[in-house]
Amino acid sequence: MATRTLTDLEPRRERPGRVRGRGRLRPVLSLLLGLLAGAPAVGEEAVVVVAANFSEVADRLEGLFEAGSEHSVTFVVGSTGKLYAQIVHGAPFDAFLAADQERPKRLESEGLAVAGSRFTYAVGRLALWSRDPGRIGDDGASTLRQGEFHLLAIANPALAPYGEAARQALARLHLWAGLQGRIVMGETIGQAHALVASGNADLGLVALSYVLSPRNGVAGSRWDVPPELYAPIRQDAVLLTRAAGNEAAREFLSFLRSKRARDVIETYGYGTE
Repeated sequence: MATRTLTDLEPRRERPGRVRGRGRLRPVLSLLLGLLAGAPAVGEEAVVVVAANFSEVADRLEGLFEAGSEHSVTFVVGSTGKLYAQIVHGAPFDAFLAADQERPKRLESEGLAVAGSRFTYAVGRLALWSRDPGRIGDDGASTLRQGEFHLLAIANPALAPYGEAARQALARLHLWAGLQGRIVMGETIGQAHALVASGNADLGLVALSYVLSPRNGVAGSRWDVPPELYAPIRQDAVLLTRAAGNEAAREFLSFLRSKRARDVIETYGYGTE
């Protein structure tokens, strides 16, 4: 069947002095409306910026979301601090999945996020981890105090909430000052995990989600850091003001609060609220 254009569907011009009858237009309008009704629905796309610790979970959620929606999402991954700075400087993002509550709150107060759209999508957990299956026992604090390691990896506390949580935990164990010469920092918690996974650091205070990830090929040994040693890592999501009318962004954030999404999030060691 030949492709029809709107020009093809225009009625022929009548001779001057003749009045076009209404009946002539009906078949044309019916055909035009039929073509438009049969066209596939075109969904919107949302660009969602995601804290590095949540990137693998986001990959899983993307497929589930798009399987049930006409919309699509594209993720941009980085440290929460740097992503926040890019948003402030006008980066064209639609939603922000941070690794803390502080930056999304700031965006709300600065008018860069839609008021009332912020919520906690995950509660992160910290773990002391080693590739060596025999290095960390039931009491990871003793492992740290004994000091039988060369380097301890953490994320940069100034950029990554998991790094700040690691700093708090070490401080409450009275180890922060004494370990300064042996701490190596990654810009993100993903980089801190990679330092341990590659063998460049003996131990790491990393996100439990990385340790439990199916992509983590080495189980090693771990100690789940008691939550009383660091402030809760509540990870908030927020809709950015520039995307207030973006249905893809709104629908994805709604999906993130669904039981189906929460079930996936919890399999990676996060808490949900």
